[in-house]
Amino acid sequence: MDLNPYIPRSRAFVDGYEFDAYKKVGFGRFDEVDKEVAKQVKLAAPDMPGGVGGWFKYMTNVGSISPIPPDMKFGEIPEGVLRLGGTFVVSGDDVVYQWSDRLPGDHPDTNAVVEVAKTYA
Repeated sequence: MDLNPYIPRSRAFVDGYEFDAYKKVGFGRFDEVDKEVAKQVKLAAPDMPGGVGGWFKYMTNVGSISPIPPDMKFGEIPEGVLRLGGTFVVSGDDVVYQWSDRLPGDHPDTNAVVEVAKTYA
């Protein structure tokens, strides 16, 4: 949370090591993605605030903020590394937009998400 001060702590949600919320909304694992679906995804590195310095800060902090269970053995891959995520716009109790990543780094068009959010704001 200290590395992302833009998200109020009261709005942060942590699912836990079982990833029940991820499963309930249909997020899969990238090692289970159909090869034909993976071919459709065009990935590009995101613009990192701070340029090279921002990337360095990200890489040096990623291990400390990754969801690694305390009983993880050396050489095992944490479930959180395999899990795909997504993007939601929620209005009251309704999900008005959902995007499920097909691979890590597969994100929706930011402008489209903002437009949906503006419509329901």
